[in-house]
Amino acid sequence: MKFFQTIFVFINLVFFTGVIALTLSLNGAFYYLNLLFVIAISLFLLFVCLIFDLFKTKKRKVWFASIVGVALLLTSIAPLQHHYKMSIATVDAEIEVSTYQPFTAQNKVVKNNKKASLQLEEPLPRLDGATAMYPLYAAFVEATYPKKDYYYANSEVKVSRTPEAYQNLIEGDVDIIFAAAPSDSQVKYAEINGLTFDMTPIGREAFVFFVHHKNRVENLSLEQVKQIYAGEITNWRDVGGDNDTIRAFQRPADSGSQSTLEKLMGDTPIMEAPAEDVASGMGGIIHEVSQYRNYKNAIGYTFRYYSTEMVGNKEIQLLSIDGIEPTKENIRNGTYPLTSEFYAVTTGTENPNVQKFIDWIVSPEGQALVEKVGYVPVENF
Repeated sequence: MKFFQTIFVFINLVFFTGVIALTLSLNGAFYYLNLLFVIAISLFLLFVCLIFDLFKTKKRKVWFASIVGVALLLTSIAPLQHHYKMSIATVDAEIEVSTYQPFTAQNKVVKNNKKASLQLEEPLPRLDGATAMYPLYAAFVEATYPKKDYYYANSEVKVSRTPEAYQNLIEGDVDIIFAAAPSDSQVKYAEINGLTFDMTPIGREAFVFFVHHKNRVENLSLEQVKQIYAGEITNWRDVGGDNDTIRAFQRPADSGSQSTLEKLMGDTPIMEAPAEDVASGMGGIIHEVSQYRNYKNAIGYTFRYYSTEMVGNKEIQLLSIDGIEPTKENIRNGTYPLTSEFYAVTTGTENPNVQKFIDWIVSPEGQALVEKVGYVPVENF
């Protein structure tokens, strides 16, 4: 009879443990699995001891409780670490691109004060670009395109991340993209397809580094930045901060900001980042991976407009570089050392309106709109 009771308990525990384990796995909660298995095994052993009356002495009970307690404590470490991580405040960095979709009600697109001199008709240039560029070229569209629905995912005016935008351009799915300069691999991919990039500068932007707002470090030299991302400086105390390890986040290869970091580093190799320290989207670098958790020892990088105009989060502070703050005025006068141009990029197209559109963007009228959106124009007007 006791044997059948034991089999019954075993089958039920295996069934329910399997169901719970499958549910946890499907929800990505793998950190609970070891704890779940220890609980299941402990319950099975408890029922066996009760069925066979093995708890005859207090000593046995103490030994059982001690062993189970230690096992539960050890397997609770991973879930506790996860919940601690989740308790760290996130920086609200992901933007809702739909709020910049042209010609939608109450969108955030910057409007021209008067009707633009260029009013495009079919065939309309097909546009794509980096997330940080979307508010800008959405403003271009509202100024010059006919009013209709330009759904950001699958219309003539869509928005992707930089790698996807370059790929769409190379594959001929779009006519113009708005982005930072391409990476070496993107240039090679274009060459493989018999294409070269025609890059028209349309504005200037600052490449910025940011830290937690409570970090005492407010300035880094360009050399210190390079040493941090080369893995040569690993503690904040070495640059005037607290005695704490530097957690240096990176972006995936071919993203606009990662390509900019690579150009900044030059021949200095960038250290290999742990997987969880590689952020996915533009917002991801101000979150962590897909969500950057605002660790007090973290440092990340992005572009000024995205961090100040689109995100505007008060939980981070932008660092000055070599004592120069990344303000619009310092970008304009060229004193901020990490200033670069961003581009309207093409690879050749038969659409007659593409060059008209680009010519308007670099005209005083178009450059005035660049300024009004919040970027620094490439031309003085």
